[in-house]
Amino acid sequence: MQAMPKRLSYPPNSIEFFMSEALKEAQIALEKNEVPVGAIVVCENRIIARAHNLTETLNDVTAHAEMQAFTAAADYLGGKYLDECILYVTLEPCVMCAGAAYWTQLGKLVYGADDEKRGYRLIPQNLLHPNTEVLSDIMAKECGQLLTDFFKRKRN
Repeated sequence: MQAMPKRLSYPPNSIEFFMSEALKEAQIALEKNEVPVGAIVVCENRIIARAHNLTETLNDVTAHAEMQAFTAAADYLGGKYLDECILYVTLEPCVMCAGAAYWTQLGKLVYGADDEKRGYRLIPQNLLHPNTEVLSDIMAKECGQLLTDFFKRKRN
């Protein structure tokens, strides 16, 4: 009998727990042949929105995981401001998503892998709301590997 692979588990409500939930969304995107980026929005230690890239599915270049998560979170809260929320996303947001985060007045951004080609940090001025806290490189290896493997398969 073959041993089951050990699954990592993280304490509930930890940064790693929530990023692992965003990674689950990225996996759903991968299964849909979307670029595997996942996002969740957390408010008061509860996940209020889950999302993943849907640009291919919806034929919409703006259907990034973050944009989908912002819309779902705002709908859940009944208002457009997410100043008491945390966005967990597996990849550094692009300029468009950072701009949307600004308009939501996002409380905190937590992301996994850096986006060396399209990440918002490539722009010299701060695109996020001045009150938005940022925490980066959370489970960056796991987040980045999913993307690397996806694009490797695409090129073959």
